Amino acid sequence: MLNSSSSQIKKIPLLSALALSFAAFMSISVNAKVPEAKAGDRKTAIVLNSGEASVSLIDMTTREVFKTFPIGKEPHHLMITPDQKSVLVANAAGDDVVFLDPKTGDVQRRLPNIIDPYHIGYSPDKKWFVAAGNRLDRVDIYKANGQELTMSKIVKASKTPSHIAFTSNSKITFVTLQDSNELIAIDLASQEIIWRMTIGKMPAGVWMTPGDKYLLIGLTGSDNVQVIDWKNQKIIKEIKTGKGAHNFRPLGDKRHIFLTNRVDSTISILDMVKLEKVADITGLPSGPDCMDITPDGKELWVTFRFAKKVGIIDIASRKLISTIPVGKSPHGIFFHPSAPWQ
Repeated sequence: MLNSSSSQIKKIPLLSALALSFAAFMSISVNAKVPEAKAGDRKTAIVLNSGEASVSLIDMTTREVFKTFPIGKEPHHLMITPDQKSVLVANAAGDDVVFLDPKTGDVQRRLPNIIDPYHIGYSPDKKWFVAAGNRLDRVDIYKANGQELTMSKIVKASKTPSHIAFTSNSKITFVTLQDSNELIAIDLASQEIIWRMTIGKMPAGVWMTPGDKYLLIGLTGSDNVQVIDWKNQKIIKEIKTGKGAHNFRPLGDKRHIFLTNRVDSTISILDMVKLEKVADITGLPSGPDCMDITPDGKELWVTFRFAKKVGIIDIASRKLISTIPVGKSPHGIFFHPSAPWQ
């Protein structure tokens, strides 16, 4: 683990870049009272409370929850639709998807009979919508037409499909299988599994590095990230991060990526070109999981599943500057706009 001494910081290119990018950053007093914004002007963060079937809405200016409402059983992950008009909330045990207004968090409509949608994703060309059925050991592939979804095929997969990634040309989707310690590749044209490979213990988050060169896999049952040469189905490297390596969020500079270590309660920063860890963020609440980054690139917002909190981290200093109590087992987090997902 890297420490935060000045001599160490000089050796880490990322930190130098961050220091330059955020030189003008003004620290915010977390105790300062800011007048509540009108609903139409409020900047809203949407947080899924998986353990109590609810959504918490946070005013990002006052940093307080202004509304909590029921959403459906086991809401885990969420994402915006290609037309940017709705946020999809996937209720894994509720077998449906709920559409929310991305700016206000208000419910727009509910789409039933989307079975066991634990993790979800649109292909880059927006033609396919994929749902990993964590509970039922299946991957469901839907044809996507705007906000409408039509079932195309159910792909049976052993054991516990977890997270999803795509090639940039939308030809292949990759799914980690958490309880069989595998990675599968599904051809989206034929909707068949074209290969599978054994990887590390309890694979979860999966991310494609720039240029579709490698896949990064967070091993929740271990303390490292595996680097996969997916074209040749080979593990080429393991990057030691922290116990419970779980989920990814890119910084937005096409090079660096954050990884939550759920057991160690740390966040690692990885260089996707050098395939190395360059820093750790420590001193965090328990169970960091999903993340998003403010559009100015200054703050990392993180759900802490075991602590029932959302935390706000100043990226330049790598310090936790605020926490916000939410519901039980907070998981997915979203706000719009946010920093680029690259």
